[in-house]
Amino acid sequence: MLRGNKRQKRAQSDFSGKSDRGSLNFKSKLSQHDGDIMMVAKRDVVQIPPTMTIMGAVKTMVKYRFRRLPVSDPGTNRLMGVVTVMDVVNFLGGGEKAQIIENKHRGNLLSAINEEISSIMEEDVITLHEGDSINEVIQMMLKGNVSGFPIVNDENRVIGIVSERDFISLVANIITGKKVADFMSHDVVSVRPDTRVEDAARVMILNDFRRLPIVHEGVMIGVVTTSDIVNYLGSGEVFEKLVTGDMHEALGVPIKAIAREVPINVEPDLDLGEAAELMIAREVNVLPVIVDGALTGIITERDLLSAIVD
Repeated sequence: MLRGNKRQKRAQSDFSGKSDRGSLNFKSKLSQHDGDIMMVAKRDVVQIPPTMTIMGAVKTMVKYRFRRLPVSDPGTNRLMGVVTVMDVVNFLGGGEKAQIIENKHRGNLLSAINEEISSIMEEDVITLHEGDSINEVIQMMLKGNVSGFPIVNDENRVIGIVSERDFISLVANIITGKKVADFMSHDVVSVRPDTRVEDAARVMILNDFRRLPIVHEGVMIGVVTTSDIVNYLGSGEVFEKLVTGDMHEALGVPIKAIAREVPINVEPDLDLGEAAELMIAREVNVLPVIVDGALTGIITERDLLSAIVD
């Protein structure tokens, strides 16, 4: 298991300056808490044992609306790994973990979901410690393309967890002087409404995407996220599609059947602080950027995180 062997040095805060309109910007707001990751982390962490079934872990994710769960030894409470919604999507046909269903269980999804969660969790987990610098943690997220970390004490017991959204919520509704156009993703990979769930899952895993716009004749009609696919399994809706138990029956439905409607659209000149506020208010992690009725890009939590350290 990968973890820091010593506490990271507290970075000197470079979060300073004023926004174009005289209000707090991303950097000055974060400088108030620089040096203590526990100021933004969640302390009430739901942990699961390695013997919990995959289905049990999925139901826990759906119940608490979590995208990651620490997996801890029930005897010592020491961290053993982490399971994320990406791991579940990988298992459900998106990547190599789908071989558990295809080979070990001969394609039988009903049988495979009773595997222990340890079979798909990630064991090599980068962890944080209390007192680690907010600035350094953001840099770690961006460089490692990781959306969250568990925070452990010296005994490797989980004392908190932090995600991209925890940083975004700090700066929501602040006038930053930075525009969506300067940080949005322009080259958007999308899928058609009739794309099968398992095919969309493959696109997500192959590209390390957590969401995909659904586009029909140039118009964005919805968005599907990794959490939507996990909810499809955890809600039990997937079992309504099963006749023989074969995974392809359940995952062969069109993606539009499980996707959410298009979140509120934004324009390129919207301030990033306002975009962050919209994400928090609408409980979404992506906003479509529309110009003259056409999708020109998307702004995500990761894009806003990049703006914080820009």
